Amino acid sequence: MVAKYLKRGLAAEAKANTDRKVRDIVEAALADIEARGDVAVREMSNRFDGWDRDDYRLSQSEIDACVDSLTAQERKDIEFAQAQVYNFAKIQRDSMKDVEVETMPGVVLGHRHLPIQNAGCYVPGGKYPLLASAHMSVITAKVAGVPRVITCAPPFRGTPARAIVAAQALAGADAIYALGGIQAIGAMALGTESIEPVDILVGPGNAFVAEAKRQLYGRVGIDLFAGPTETLIIADTVGCDPEMAATDILGQVEHGPDSPGVLLTNSETFARETMVEIERLLQILPTADYARKAWDTFGEVIVAEGYDEMVAIADEIASEHVQVMTADPDYFLKHMTNYGALFLGQRTNVSFGDKVIGTNHTLPTKKAARYTGGLWVGKFLKTCTYQKVLTDQASALVGEYCSRLCALEGFAGHGEQANIRVRRFGGRNVPYAGQAEPSAQTAA
Repeated sequence: MVAKYLKRGLAAEAKANTDRKVRDIVEAALADIEARGDVAVREMSNRFDGWDRDDYRLSQSEIDACVDSLTAQERKDIEFAQAQVYNFAKIQRDSMKDVEVETMPGVVLGHRHLPIQNAGCYVPGGKYPLLASAHMSVITAKVAGVPRVITCAPPFRGTPARAIVAAQALAGADAIYALGGIQAIGAMALGTESIEPVDILVGPGNAFVAEAKRQLYGRVGIDLFAGPTETLIIADTVGCDPEMAATDILGQVEHGPDSPGVLLTNSETFARETMVEIERLLQILPTADYARKAWDTFGEVIVAEGYDEMVAIADEIASEHVQVMTADPDYFLKHMTNYGALFLGQRTNVSFGDKVIGTNHTLPTKKAARYTGGLWVGKFLKTCTYQKVLTDQASALVGEYCSRLCALEGFAGHGEQANIRVRRFGGRNVPYAGQAEPSAQTAA
């Protein structure tokens, strides 16, 4: 069976045109920040966020005020979520071992997991104060051992977003800036007169933030391409009902008008009933303005024959979030290969992962799930190898193989690095690279 589309999203050509416009805007903005530093950042902050300060770094008194503004329950809730993120990140870090092994007599190879020294964490908050992104980035970096972690988040309704600031502080951020968008990403990566540059950028954001990270990759590291939220609901009539499927789609597309939501099922009746439920819920959802635009423009409904075809379609979509509510969710855990994160069974959902359960919510979008997973403690670590050769015999033995292999490639200088060790440590009279015989001085 060829899958049946009851609803399709925006055509690829239209998406490409939108991406091109974003790319051009970001390229010009980053060039301006590199050329004019703080002046360009201030102009962009005024233009895009209506936000002007002498110094965008928050003072300790401002940070303390945001933390103190939390109610006891708000603080308890943030601390609970941060504990879950910390616990899972610590489990991940503990699973990564340094190694040192004698691979042959006298040859020792190893690797160490070394933390990146400077991390810049972006916390989106233009429409909603997404304080959970502070947990996901700052805590994970700190568990990895990053000594300097700075954060940027846009102002919320003309003032630093108190919940975000509090979450950043409680997570352990070393410096907190009230900056959003391209200007925040550019300032952290390129550096300005007032902001020291970082070595890696992490955190989700809108299309402009994602494109800025893409263009800066190479100048700095990035976690992954984490653009507008994507959600795929895989459901059947046994594991789910139309109301729950509709709720879980709309619960994610409210992120913004460019957030795709897709339903994939093996029942056309279920699909059509879910579409009816979506229309009903859009009449009462407080965030329906955002959700309606996203659903109308990017929403899709796909009917497949069975689980095998559903897996194939899901892997082709390679969605950021994949929520599986079927009779056998573990079938998809076993067989799927392309996804940012899986949410298995109707008792869990994407919102749990977004906010509190402990897995990281910064996940790959735009099919990047084909080649990377989400943000985790390993993204803040460099796995760096080393080698030691402990005996003369081992050096001469490896040197002989190396010399011949270098000759095959025509690398004379490389070959001589091997040859000199064969002569010094192996007592063998090998010629210099390119010579038929060693010179009298070498032989001596």
